[in-house]
Amino acid sequence: MPTAPADPSDHELVTGHTVYACVMGSRAFGLATEASDTDRRGVYLAPTALFWRFEKPPTHVEGPRPEEFSWELERFCELALRANPTALECLHSPLVEHADATGRELLALRGAFLSREVHEVFVRYAAGRRKQLRADAARLGAPRWKQAMHLLRMMAGARDLLRTGVLRLEVGAAREELLAVRRGEVPWEEVERRLAVLSAETEAALPGSPLPVGPDRARVADFLHRTRRASALRD
Repeated sequence: MPTAPADPSDHELVTGHTVYACVMGSRAFGLATEASDTDRRGVYLAPTALFWRFEKPPTHVEGPRPEEFSWELERFCELALRANPTALECLHSPLVEHADATGRELLALRGAFLSREVHEVFVRYAAGRRKQLRADAARLGAPRWKQAMHLLRMMAGARDLLRTGVLRLEVGAAREELLAVRRGEVPWEEVERRLAVLSAETEAALPGSPLPVGPDRARVADFLHRTRRASALRD
C-alpha cells in the first residue's frame, strides 16, 4: 500500500530541525555498485511547542529528497531501545552527513541502546525475512537476491555484535562473497545453509556476550527530557 505524500510542513521539520543525518543502505555497508541509490536517514527534533496542541507532529517523515526517511527524536529512541535493527544501524553509519550538538549527544549514547536484547529481535526479524525469501523462491523460482544478501549481512553483524559489543556496518572482506549472492550466483540452498550457520553462531555468542542484559533506558530518558526542555525554553 503506497504511503501518503508528506505534508509540506512535515518537510520543514526535516529541513529545519534535523539533529542527525547519515547515509545508509549499500553505501554504508560497503556493498555499493554503480547502480546503487543513496539512501538517507535522519532524526529531527520537533519543537516542544508543537506537542502542546491536539494535532501532534509526525513520528516520521519521508523526503523531501528521494530515498530519504527521518524519525522524530522520541520515536527514534523508542525504536532503538527496542533493538530495532534499522534504528541501531542508523546510529552506527560510517557516513554521517550532519550532527548538531543534540545529534552528537545522540551518537555518544549509542552504547546505551545496545544490549543482549538484539539477539531475540534480530533473530526474530531474520526468521520472518527468511520465511518470505522461501515463499518468493517457491512462487517466483528464486528468492529476492538483494534481500538475501542483506539478511546474511545483518545476521553476521548481529553475531559479531554479541561477540564483541561493537556494531560494525561495513562488511569489509565479505563484500565479494555477498555481492555474489546479490547477483544470484550462489544457490538458494547454500544461502539457507549459511543463514543456519550464522543463526547457530549468534546463539552461541549470547551467553558470553559483553553486552548488558538490557538497554540503559534511564540514560536515554534523561537525554530526551533535557532535549525537550531545552527546546521549550528556546522557543
